[in-house]
Amino acid sequence: MDERREEDVVVPAATPSSVLSSELLGFRPDARVLIINADDLGMYHAVNSAVIESIERGIVSSCSLMPPCPWALHAMHLLRGRPEIPFGIHLTLVCDTTHYRWGPLTPKAHVPSLLDDAGDLFTPATRSELLARARINEVESEFRAQIDAVFEAGLSPTHLDWHCLADGGRDDILDLTVALAAEYGLAVRIWLEPGRRKLRRQGLPVTDRPFLDSFALDIDGKPARYTELLRTLPTGLSEWAVHPGLGNEEARAIEPDGWRVRRTDYEFLVSPKAREILREEGIVVIDYRSLQEKWARTAAE
Repeated sequence: MDERREEDVVVPAATPSSVLSSELLGFRPDARVLIINADDLGMYHAVNSAVIESIERGIVSSCSLMPPCPWALHAMHLLRGRPEIPFGIHLTLVCDTTHYRWGPLTPKAHVPSLLDDAGDLFTPATRSELLARARINEVESEFRAQIDAVFEAGLSPTHLDWHCLADGGRDDILDLTVALAAEYGLAVRIWLEPGRRKLRRQGLPVTDRPFLDSFALDIDGKPARYTELLRTLPTGLSEWAVHPGLGNEEARAIEPDGWRVRRTDYEFLVSPKAREILREEGIVVIDYRSLQEKWARTAAE
């Protein structure tokens, strides 16, 4: 979804480094621009269905695919049939649960530093141990395997981001991801302020405002909170990482707690009220395609 209106766009000109990223993308200084990206496509069927519905029926503008997950092939099938849907690659070194597992795409013997003592990917609760032991050459091998799996499926992603690791979790992982993005012609979601400053100095558009992860929101009163966040959205480029899911029996078995986050996200994102608020507030919803173009041009210079 790109609801850019003619009156919102200006021709970019030479600007100081303090210019908003939204201006780098051609928007006026007072434009309120928002990426609404649905994470975790491929995790399981109820997530796949809700993500696609949230894009086709709701206000979500793009999504991020987890190539190692059990339902990734189904997700890729859905994306091949919908080439109009922009999506990124949700680089995955973490497995969310101990009872519903996925592993690396690289043979385990080649990436031992990415595995715990049982030979499995680390969970969110043990990601600090992952970051302490992960060798950067093994991270690169796994990231390349995930990116290549998507391209080999005949798909064209727009950006890279990470699952459960803000800005990759380490400076060298962030730098590696930015280098891979340049190689493959993609943008990168940058979440934290140090990374945003670093990339902005290179003239690359990243979010101007604090990043929103919907798992950080209270479940109770979430529609009112989302409404407030849209009503008060600042100028510049913002991004929300949302996590829609159907909340059905499958979801409750896989995520006894997390399914509620996903179901409440889904209900708001497909609601007529959400679209009405965007219209009333004049918020421009975009995806990563325009950022990808700018990142690619900068990498080619």
